[in-house]
Amino acid sequence: MSKIAKSFIYRHRHFILRIIDIIIIILSYIIAKATIERTGFYLTRKDLFSLKSTVLIAIVIFEAIMEILHMYKNLVAYENGDDYIRYVLGSIIGFIIVSTVNVFVTNNLDVIRIDFLAFIMIAVGVVSYRVMMRAIRREQINDVEALKSGKAKNVLIIGAGSATKQLLDQINNGMKSLYNVIGIVDDNESKKNNFIWGVKILGNRYDIPRICKEKNVEVILFSISYIDSDTRRKILEICQETACKVRILPSTRDLIKNKPIMSNLRDVEIEDLLGRDPIKLDNKNIASLIKDQVVLVTGGGGSIGSELCRQIIKHKPKKLVILDIYENNLYDIEQELKFNYPKENLDAIVASVRDEKRLEEIFEKYRPYLVFHAAAHKHVPLMEENPLEAIKNNIFGTYNTVNMADKFGVKRFVLISTDKAVNPTNIMGATKRLCEMIIQAKAKTSKTEFVAVRFGNVLGSNGSVIPLFKKQIKNGGPIYVTHKEITRFFMTIPEAVSLVLQAMSFATGGEIFVLDMGEPVKIYDMARKLIKLSGFDPDVDMEIKITGLRPGEKLYEEVLMDEEGLTETKHDKIHIAKPSNITMEDIENKFEKLNKLLDKEERERKSSKDYQGIDKDKVKKVMMEVVPTFKPAEHSFNSSR
Repeated sequence: MSKIAKSFIYRHRHFILRIIDIIIIILSYIIAKATIERTGFYLTRKDLFSLKSTVLIAIVIFEAIMEILHMYKNLVAYENGDDYIRYVLGSIIGFIIVSTVNVFVTNNLDVIRIDFLAFIMIAVGVVSYRVMMRAIRREQINDVEALKSGKAKNVLIIGAGSATKQLLDQINNGMKSLYNVIGIVDDNESKKNNFIWGVKILGNRYDIPRICKEKNVEVILFSISYIDSDTRRKILEICQETACKVRILPSTRDLIKNKPIMSNLRDVEIEDLLGRDPIKLDNKNIASLIKDQVVLVTGGGGSIGSELCRQIIKHKPKKLVILDIYENNLYDIEQELKFNYPKENLDAIVASVRDEKRLEEIFEKYRPYLVFHAAAHKHVPLMEENPLEAIKNNIFGTYNTVNMADKFGVKRFVLISTDKAVNPTNIMGATKRLCEMIIQAKAKTSKTEFVAVRFGNVLGSNGSVIPLFKKQIKNGGPIYVTHKEITRFFMTIPEAVSLVLQAMSFATGGEIFVLDMGEPVKIYDMARKLIKLSGFDPDVDMEIKITGLRPGEKLYEEVLMDEEGLTETKHDKIHIAKPSNITMEDIENKFEKLNKLLDKEERERKSSKDYQGIDKDKVKKVMMEVVPTFKPAEHSFNSSR
């Protein structure tokens, strides 16, 4: 069929459907009259004339009912059982109305039999040809997709619930060329050997490796939306024993409304394998501090800062002020929040925490009640190469922000810190440790309640290893790991930020809150899991290369729970580190040393024609003086500039 003909049919499809329906009505009445009155199909002119008025009434009434039910606005290719029931319902209503009119006009009850048989045939005819059109259209779509995609992939579905029914419906309606569903698995033994839309339930979770091997499964669709994280983790670990690509349906609360269920399926994330229990929060206490107050978030465009903004705005602050020096990330979070919370009041400000005068203008204008200080340079290797930038941004930037909070009467100030501040071996960790010391010292002299929250790596954050691994996998490998034994504590960004808000609600001033990060995870093992979840064999399809520890990098992070003097709070995942005796006088002495270092480097840069860059060892020696627990990693401490 030519494109012109197809275009004509599509534009006039509703008119064509009406014509076909009218033809079905006419033929149904002719056959009904011939059958009931046993005249065969040799109807006289008198017979046809007697049908004329009845058929006209039937056409008018049936067409009117179809309009009322909006049936001519349907796309026939996507109709389902509910639509077909409405066609039958329309036929029943039509029979009742037409029969009532005919009996009233003719005063003859015998006409009811003709109307009854006619409308049975009308219902069957109207539904049948639409089902046929849908089947033809579905096959055309499958043929087109088959040409595009080649051979369909064998698919195993986990879960025999309502979500799977929706999945099968969408696959059957135009995606058969992409997916060949070979079976379903479900832990409910009573469902075994039963069928859902012709697809057999083959066994339970423990049968997955066997089924995948026997049936040459290429893709596993995890189709259980209501499931606890631990059970999900255990099932996904079984899936890792196969070489299949795994796609997963998010939890019920994360499902996107009014979106086809296939579009909700996502790749399995490493978070799915952590199996953490949901964090319980005292939202009333958090909301009471945020609601109707001005809240400032520095570094608000970053991974932690932006999630802080997402969770803070849910508690309806009077105004949310988002500050960041990187305008692209700042713009992204501003547009996201304005779209999702159009009624909430927020301002996005491009500014650097290094700029004391600019900060003063901002604090004077907004007078924030709460400040979350997430602005910092966090990349360990980059800060080893650029130590003065870490000092300027992390230490002096924090000092500037702390002083403004004190000057303008902020109620509570929360510093986002890191586990790398514990016995630091790199510049970044040392700068964050000094930031913690600033917080504790300032809390002793200020009415503002200064606190810090310390935690480890967050999955998916800027600079996190997970996004890097994903890029390497997407590029076909290899994946680079610094050491086979290197371990890190991990937490999801929403988890970490939720606990930051909870810790904020516990604060009285001077505390360093330490988050329980769970058990440490081997980065090498994580890399292998990501490769498997992507449908590859880490020993065959994709290589993992060991590159050696980077400058300033530890093999193991400190076990935060073993820190001396750690005490509990009301929340089992939040603890408080041993308070320090540091004073603001001590801080001023440390800043004097740092200022001398910065001034000397600046003078050398301006005066010396042979200036070769920063003496990194000199910087580290000064940092060791101001942060006594800082012990640079041996492989990062040398005499080179």
